Amino acid sequence: MNLTIQSDTHKKPVKSLRLLKQLVRFAWEQALSCLFPVVIFLSLAFTKIIAFPFLPRYDWLLIICLLMQWAMVHFKIETRDELKVITLFHLIGLALELFKVHMGSWSYPEEGYSKIFGVPLYSGFMYASVASYLCQAWRRLKVDLEKWPRFWVVVPLAAAIYLNFFTHHYWIDVRFYLSALVIIVFWQSWVTYEVGGIRYRMPIAFSFVLIGFFIWIAENIATFFGAWEYPNQTEAWSLVHIGKVSSWLLLVIVSFLIVATLKRVKGRSM
Repeated sequence: MNLTIQSDTHKKPVKSLRLLKQLVRFAWEQALSCLFPVVIFLSLAFTKIIAFPFLPRYDWLLIICLLMQWAMVHFKIETRDELKVITLFHLIGLALELFKVHMGSWSYPEEGYSKIFGVPLYSGFMYASVASYLCQAWRRLKVDLEKWPRFWVVVPLAAAIYLNFFTHHYWIDVRFYLSALVIIVFWQSWVTYEVGGIRYRMPIAFSFVLIGFFIWIAENIATFFGAWEYPNQTEAWSLVHIGKVSSWLLLVIVSFLIVATLKRVKGRSM
């Protein structure tokens, strides 16, 4: 009896150490996948604290983002196929920014030569950085999908979620109905990933929630450094309302669905 107890007690620290190593590996892969977003955050911080010469801040941010994107491809951190996906997200995000700023949802109060209808062009890279993270994590963690819904279900759902960001200004906001539909469509779907040679899996809907929550945290950091400004932040910075998590959750779902669909189409063509 004593020998059994000692053996079990000895195994627990070993299992705990193994789990800790796996968590560190996972965190490291996540950190590498977030390289583009981290550069954007650092650029926001430095340009807020230090006055860069010759050009307005928004223009310097655009130059930094362009150089970073070039470096990611040049040093083979991102593939050319991933660049195509990221460019698509840049355009999707920029279209959303133009509309939302026009509707007064938020604003970019600083001056800049690279502003179009009140929107600085660097803003599209903030959406592109989400796509960059998804592509990087997909490759590094060897992501695979189980029981993924059919193409004719995924594409209209992603389109409906994206369009609701526009139409809710003129019609009813159906985001909660769309969220419920996402749960129904992906109820049996799982995302699998590899860490240290071991495969893990989690419900896809739960991964959406996790990514959306962390993007909300990132949004608070971004608005603190003046990336953009909500109407309630014109006098002084304040925490972004927790309700924005639902918006980021839906945007993450659109991002994930587009990346997943393109990855599966690419995989079939090879």
